[in-house]
Amino acid sequence: MKLIGIADTTFARYDMGKAAIDELERTGTGFRIIRVTVPGMKDLPVACKKLIEEQHCDICMALGMPGPMPKDKMCADEASNGLIKAQLMTNTHIIEVFVHEDEAKSDSELAWLADRRAREHAVNVYDLLFRPERLTQRAGTGLRQGFEDKGPVYKQ
Repeated sequence: MKLIGIADTTFARYDMGKAAIDELERTGTGFRIIRVTVPGMKDLPVACKKLIEEQHCDICMALGMPGPMPKDKMCADEASNGLIKAQLMTNTHIIEVFVHEDEAKSDSELAWLADRRAREHAVNVYDLLFRPERLTQRAGTGLRQGFEDKGPVYKQ
């Protein structure tokens, strides 16, 4: 039985953790989920590190929603750097799932994007654990989580 850690925040305006868990449960079996919720994005690196080291999670998802202000962008960058460090310290994948508020033109589009990005990354998490060959098959195809895929480019 694999353990999947879900770390999300109260700062987010959409429950991306719930969407990720729902999608994981729709995608397959063979895992148990441990979820923790922290106040903000800069709390995500230690939350994930604790999920890995103390709860023995095999992989984590870090879900956050940076606001539109410059200080929010800076906090998102710091959180992202912390997540990278936590991955390197634990030799474990932490899939960062951030949805910036200014990516969307309206609250309804923001909710749609947060849900879709969380779900698409949840499938990536499942694939990393149980079907890594699926990721290899999609290498270089320009997939995006959330908005439409870009598609591949070809050498002429």
